[in-house]
Amino acid sequence: MRLVGSPDRRQALAGAGSASDRAAGSTAARRRLRGRVEIGLFVAPALLLYLLFVILPIFMAGYYSLYHWSGLGDVTDFIGLGNYVRAFQDDVFQGAVMHNFTIAALSLLIQLPLGLGVALLLNRRLPGRAGLRLVFFAPYVLSEVITAVVWQLLLQPDGLVDATLRAAHLGGLVHLWLADLKLVLYTLFVVITWKYLGFGIILFLAGLQGIPRELMEAASIDGATELRAIRHVTLPLLGPTIRIWAFLSIIGSLQLFDIVWIMTLGGPAGASTTMVTYLIDRGFRRYAFGYGSAVAVILFAISLVFAIAYQRYVLRRDTEGALTRMVG
Repeated sequence: MRLVGSPDRRQALAGAGSASDRAAGSTAARRRLRGRVEIGLFVAPALLLYLLFVILPIFMAGYYSLYHWSGLGDVTDFIGLGNYVRAFQDDVFQGAVMHNFTIAALSLLIQLPLGLGVALLLNRRLPGRAGLRLVFFAPYVLSEVITAVVWQLLLQPDGLVDATLRAAHLGGLVHLWLADLKLVLYTLFVVITWKYLGFGIILFLAGLQGIPRELMEAASIDGATELRAIRHVTLPLLGPTIRIWAFLSIIGSLQLFDIVWIMTLGGPAGASTTMVTYLIDRGFRRYAFGYGSAVAVILFAISLVFAIAYQRYVLRRDTEGALTRMVG
């Protein structure tokens, strides 16, 4: 567009436009600065707590793990990676790692299909459905301490479980549930399943509520049986929910402590020891804080590697797929 008028008039108009642009830019910059300050004020308390109670203890554990320290006196006896070498050479610690991964594997193999099956059942229109959901979810609400104490009483010799088996003429199945070296870990897994199965069921039910009924109706119209519809429609759409549950289940299995500690203290003879019970026993009960810190760092490293792998190969794909579906 060609400007009409004298050179002075054109210069005045250009100067006025430039001043207006500078004023608008200054206002926008002040708004951005104000927004950043507001965000900083809201984030600062949480960030401070996170640094104080998460990041700082991690670095402190890494520092203490390089020393032979009983928790008393000065930290002066530097041994480098000696605590880590000692941990990986300890048969009890190796067994604890294996126990954690055994619990994680059993969770995926048993809790996943069991939780999915119950969730699919409770997703139907059944009489008393709300009550059934409450029954399955109630154990998850109980604290780990209450769960462990109750089941310890039930499983003690001549307790309710043994009496029930004998009353049903199944006395041959009676065992020392928490004292048998080959059975105690699987007994604890039953208790863990009873405690945490309800969480998976509620999570799967929430995922099922997000699946449009029109898809199931379309599959039925196309002649698909109910099992085929579940396999080819429900489960693929429920995939992100299943993967989130699997992540939480594995991380929880790696950090398992409360129920095991109260019911068995990791015994008998280390048959139910987990990494955290081993850490507490060696670090606090035996006053080997440097060694306990090394075990804590190992546990943190295992959990971190798994979390990063999950984010890299699973969560990113699910997030990108969700965004693609939203854009499409």
